[in-house]
Amino acid sequence: MKLRNLLEHLEYTVEPAGEAALEAEVEDLAYDSRKAGPGRVFVCLPGKRADGHDYAAAAAQAGACAVVAEHPVQAPGAAVVLVKNTRLALAEMSAALFGRPAEQLRVVGITGTKGKTTTAHMVREILQEAGWKTGMIGTIGIQIGEEHIPTVNTTPESYEIQKALRRMVDAGCRAAVLEASSIGLRDFRLASLPFFAGVFTNFSEDHIGGDEHASMEEYMACKSMLFRQCGVGVVNVDDPAWEGITAGHTCSLQTFGFSPQAQLRAAEDHLVSRPGFLGVGFRLEGRRSLEVEVDIPGRFNVYNALAAAAVCTLFDVPDEAVRRGLAGVKVKGRVEPVPVPGDYTLLIDYAHNAVSMENILTTLRAYRPHRLVCLFGAGGNRARSRRYEMGEVCGRLADLSVVTADNSRYENVMDIIEDIKIGLHKTEGKYVVIPDRKEAIKYCMENAQPGDIVVLAGKGHEDYQEINGVRYHLDEREVVDDVIHHRI
Repeated sequence: MKLRNLLEHLEYTVEPAGEAALEAEVEDLAYDSRKAGPGRVFVCLPGKRADGHDYAAAAAQAGACAVVAEHPVQAPGAAVVLVKNTRLALAEMSAALFGRPAEQLRVVGITGTKGKTTTAHMVREILQEAGWKTGMIGTIGIQIGEEHIPTVNTTPESYEIQKALRRMVDAGCRAAVLEASSIGLRDFRLASLPFFAGVFTNFSEDHIGGDEHASMEEYMACKSMLFRQCGVGVVNVDDPAWEGITAGHTCSLQTFGFSPQAQLRAAEDHLVSRPGFLGVGFRLEGRRSLEVEVDIPGRFNVYNALAAAAVCTLFDVPDEAVRRGLAGVKVKGRVEPVPVPGDYTLLIDYAHNAVSMENILTTLRAYRPHRLVCLFGAGGNRARSRRYEMGEVCGRLADLSVVTADNSRYENVMDIIEDIKIGLHKTEGKYVVIPDRKEAIKYCMENAQPGDIVVLAGKGHEDYQEINGVRYHLDEREVVDDVIHHRI
């Protein structure tokens, strides 16, 4: 494809070769200079820790035919294409390079502070039950049929998204579900995507400070971007922030919630507990009427199921597909049960802040365990206030907190634990400190009592620990198996 065609929908200038450079044949794009080479265009992405503009010369030296930048750079031998925003340019050029695959799919984007991953799985499960082969991109990676491709971010770079969507189309998918994170929206990773539908789950304080958002206002503004690039917005009208999230929307709106004003409503929600099934049940009313059960514990999953049912109603799927999809959905690392030989329940969950921990612990306490034991840590290089809040929530709601390491990143794990203890000391909750996460899991299992619910919080689907910039393999399912078979 000619460079001119990749730039068709962008405003740009070209230096020094001018118009002649636009006739160059482009085979691929790169935003990592180590992947630059002949027939490739290098796109300079600015970042918090590194700026792609600093690597323009290296990309040109590697043979890149052109460099896309926001300001003049030294790139001997390569044309320099100047644009206002290189992240937006990467999104548009990637869409063009891969043949605009989103136009051949019904793409659903899901945004919100919590519930994106679970809701995405529910949507995919329902659609597939209805015969819609559906791909998925989100926190646990890219899913195309039975193939799973790990990713680093909840919402990958636009190039990776467009490449994955192209593969979905080629694999026969008719729909795709994406988790639309606020950072992904802010950084234009989802730009140039014509969403069939956008979903808003809920909004609460999170992702403020550090490398994330400067304020709640910015956080909300980023999430609201989804509703200016989708055909239909499916929104939770029970959440007070829904009007702020949809401010300036250019889409039609469909609503869900418990509110009588919601177009799809939940009624008579209740906990369901029987051998092999720990979840919730409720009745759908309004735009769809049927009884459903969800095999994931927690009343908050009623909202996730409502969101999924609401968006799938836009696909006109039959009731039975909704029923089967919700009853059969499983989400790795989201209140995920792990078989253990004792007479207690062990769950793995991604809860990694005060809001999500309060949700999961409050929910599980409603199942009336003998004791509720929560193992958790906190991430390094994030706002310290998160740690105080997590400690306070766990101390208040769990019968025993087991404080350990999470992704300490570039901080000392004991410094992080001391911050957590500040929150714990505001409560009368019992706790133990075991910095090694494997040993902490072993402690929980060896000291579990009949009727306990033990939650391993924070890692969820992740199979690593990040320490001093290095990711070490750690899959909690494997650790549990090692404890059972006395390997640790």
